[in-house]
Amino acid sequence: MRLRGPLSRIKKHVDQLRLVWDGELCVSAGQEVLQDPYTMSKGSQLEGYCMDLLSELAKKLGFKYKVHLVKDGSYGRMDESGHWNGMIGEVLRGEADLAIAPLTLTAARERVVGMTKPYMQTGISILLRRDIVSDGSACFDFLRPFSAETWFGVLVAYLITAVSICLVARLSPGEWSQPEAGGSPFTLSHSLWYAAGALSLQGPGPHPKALSGRVVSCTWWFFAVILLACYFSNLSSKQDSESTHLMIKGFEDLANQNVVEYGTLAGSSTLAFFKNSNNPVYRRIYEHMERMKSYVSSMDEGVQRAREGSFAFIGESVSLDLAVARHCELVRVHEVIGMRGYSIVSPLGSPMLKNLSVAVLQLSEAGELAYLRSKWWSSSCVAQLTRTSAPHAPGVKGVFLLLAGGLLLGLLLALLELSSQSRHMAQEQKRSCCSVLTQELSQRLRMSNTKREQETSDKNKA
Repeated sequence: MRLRGPLSRIKKHVDQLRLVWDGELCVSAGQEVLQDPYTMSKGSQLEGYCMDLLSELAKKLGFKYKVHLVKDGSYGRMDESGHWNGMIGEVLRGEADLAIAPLTLTAARERVVGMTKPYMQTGISILLRRDIVSDGSACFDFLRPFSAETWFGVLVAYLITAVSICLVARLSPGEWSQPEAGGSPFTLSHSLWYAAGALSLQGPGPHPKALSGRVVSCTWWFFAVILLACYFSNLSSKQDSESTHLMIKGFEDLANQNVVEYGTLAGSSTLAFFKNSNNPVYRRIYEHMERMKSYVSSMDEGVQRAREGSFAFIGESVSLDLAVARHCELVRVHEVIGMRGYSIVSPLGSPMLKNLSVAVLQLSEAGELAYLRSKWWSSSCVAQLTRTSAPHAPGVKGVFLLLAGGLLLGLLLALLELSSQSRHMAQEQKRSCCSVLTQELSQRLRMSNTKREQETSDKNKA
């Protein structure tokens, strides 16, 4: 005897309660729905975001489960006769107690099956190559020709050069012949100003007279010329490359241009969104895709066309985020429209529906859903972008080495000049060369003490 009406629904609920009591639920996953990273095959087992989520729910609610792949390999759509296929159909026919996949919460599905609170939010966005997306002009774009490491190296080189000029001017007798008579013209403040002027090609005086000082100055001038040449070359190339690409920040920019082709997945809910929208911009996008027939047959095809350039793929934001994590040359624009959620499906009126929704909310509040998202959407592109966002100019590393060699040579020449003078003074005074050299170094490197002593003696004389 076949039960109808309320009696059939009571029997279904009793069967479900008995199934939970027996400790095992039949869960439907996809076949075509085997989609990275939601559900993937690993040998004879299944893994992925949805499988981890199902495991966490089972721990919270205390049930066992058995997963099988849906027979017809689809999410679920109602045909012309009003019957549902795919995972939704299996739940309706009682072939599965739950269906877990990136199933969008829609009004049509909500009428025939129960759907939990969304475990993931998504929407519609645009995927394209990174070089045709506008990230907006920043106030410090003039720093982009060099990386942060290069700018830091320039600052360190500037400070070391200024100190070297000051030190060489003190050590070289040709620059500072009588340390007891007065201070060196190249003080630290003047050396800093001299190095800054040379870096900007101004060259403030006075200039070094000794060979060692001229070696240091010429090396710094050469460094400044090469650095400025590399800077302007990089700046010009970046501006030229950006001017050849179309800047797209959102759907309105996409609709207002005809250089970059764009399309979406044929027969998808994304296409239905644009088709049914009354927004003029979205209607123009749909009419363009319909006129150009710029549809793709699969997600992989859309991603591949976006990687090749001059094509913008419109799809669900979470799927596009995964493509960005896998392919570092791609980027998703910030604008997201048509927000929707992914839910777990159960039979309509199932006693487990509320418990599943509460468990999903608890996992969200505990940060477990965010952890699963970061686990399966992990990307290595961040480090790569950091290394490639501001490339080093080809000649910058070499010119840093050349500057270091020039500074060392200048200091060595200054010491040789001082040693030569100390040798002559030692012969005249009939003293040891080492003692004269030590005295000269002490006088030249203790300029502040010498000044104080001279000022004190002047006061005493007065």
